[in-house]
Amino acid sequence: MSKVHAMSERVVDASPDTVYSVLADYKDKRPQILTENFLDYRVEKGGKGKGTQVSYRLQAAGRERSYRMNVEESVKGQWLMERDSNSSLVTTWLLSPVDDGQRTKVRVETEWEGSQGVGGFFERTFAPLGLHRIYDRMLDLLETVVTSQSRALVAQKQMAPSRLGRPLLFAGAAVALALGIRYLRKR
Repeated sequence: MSKVHAMSERVVDASPDTVYSVLADYKDKRPQILTENFLDYRVEKGGKGKGTQVSYRLQAAGRERSYRMNVEESVKGQWLMERDSNSSLVTTWLLSPVDDGQRTKVRVETEWEGSQGVGGFFERTFAPLGLHRIYDRMLDLLETVVTSQSRALVAQKQMAPSRLGRPLLFAGAAVALALGIRYLRKR
């Protein structure tokens, strides 16, 4: 038997923590980055990071296969590994900080023991191409999700009053009230 390997990577305009929070959230965020190739996706156990178990059917190149993936975290915040309980297939998500952690290089790799003979030749030749297209689309969707999440966090921080904001607001209101009372007394 020989290994079959597929890989895609992309630099995403979000911090590794933000990207990881999306990838490790198999219940709410992960479904947002799945392509139409993933059918009947469901969380069977857990939902966030290590210990999560998900199942789905993957449809690609006119074929369909069922997977039950168990999630491991080799290095929390940097490395998620998903192992199929019914085959040798392993998918790894690796995150590396770029530009002092302002951006993230995301790499997704899948590897499994391929078939023998002519079928194995076609599997080693064409399966990585199909998975590469699926992963490129997933990385597009991931970038969309993390970018919108990052924008929401920035907007929330901009709208939140600073530590001095409220005291200054109250002090300004007290001064205005005192001046208003003084003005009314003089009249």
